[in-house]
Amino acid sequence: MRVDGEATIDLEDPLRDEYPEAQFVVRVHARTVYPNCPRYIHRYDLVRRSSFVPRSDSLTPVPQWKRSDWARDALPKDDPARDPGERDVRGR
Repeated sequence: MRVDGEATIDLEDPLRDEYPEAQFVVRVHARTVYPNCPRYIHRYDLVRRSSFVPRSDSLTPVPQWKRSDWARDALPKDDPARDPGERDVRGR
């Protein structure tokens, strides 16, 4: 589906506590929703979650692309990718 609306970012949103490692919450006030034709939407089963989905029982690994020179200067100063020894690095 396509959603037309206005998004806001809230660094202090209480919902943030429900998502481990979330930096902020984006809320979208939808004005118009355009559904897709179901003819072209395939059904999928979740086989396993990506290791990059944050969980409360472990640290999220750092994706290799965040360690690249082109990305590093755009990362927040407290991003785990800035400290090479801090977390597991995975290339997925």
